[in-house]
Amino acid sequence: MVYVKMNVQTAFHGELFREGKTYEVDEETAQRWQSSNIAEITEEHPKNENE
Repeated sequence: MVYVKMNVQTAFHGELFREGKTYEVDEETAQRWQSSNIAEITEEHPKNENE
């Protein structure tokens, strides 16, 4: 699992991932999103997973 910072808002597995926030996703999804400019892979951990 890796962390991504979202460039856009999107729904993923029934959850809403908001632009500018950091989420943990599987590596394959992270690579796909980064190549599509949906998100950037980051080392930054989410400050609060309930946000």
